[in-house]
Amino acid sequence: MKLALLTCLFSSVSAFTAPAAQSGVRSSVSLNAAEKSIALPFLPYPENLKGYVGDVGFDPLRFSDFAPMDYLRESELKHGRICMLAWLGFVAVDCGARIYPLPEAYAGLTSVTAHDALVTNGAMGQLLLWFGILEVIGWLAIAQMLQGSGREAGDYGFDPLGLLTGKSEEEVREMKLREIKNGRLAMLAFSGCVTQAVLTGGPFPYV
Repeated sequence: MKLALLTCLFSSVSAFTAPAAQSGVRSSVSLNAAEKSIALPFLPYPENLKGYVGDVGFDPLRFSDFAPMDYLRESELKHGRICMLAWLGFVAVDCGARIYPLPEAYAGLTSVTAHDALVTNGAMGQLLLWFGILEVIGWLAIAQMLQGSGREAGDYGFDPLGLLTGKSEEEVREMKLREIKNGRLAMLAFSGCVTQAVLTGGPFPYV
């Protein structure tokens, strides 16, 4: 009789505790199964990055949750391309590269000191004007892309050397991956380059 009572008691208790335990197991499995970012494995993977060349799940501020991905990719490519050219130009000037005839006011300038001199002489105003016009044209292209023009982000059909001509889809994707990686590196490199140039005041390699 006592054995029967104990059996009923344990059965009653397990009826209340088992679902909670099973629920905990299911929750744990669900959390563990959530896809993690490759670049930041302690954060969940940003789903909107999927399918884009160079995706390693790096979006710690979750911009891709509220901004159009094509706009973000266009911006990344644009800044990467600018920084690749900027790093080369910045270093080239400090290595002695000049365009002749060189105005007397520009003699002896470094990449760092050139800014104030160009502002004083009005050259920066010219740059502001022409790059401003390019920005307006670029924004029109971006707006059309976001409205469904079919243009791929960052693609302006500029390939004078034919690097993508006759390439397979996989080869084209590989070239795009190289561009995005070098662009990301250039953005960091240019920031470091300018910082070191200002801190050391010396010529390249700014040590």
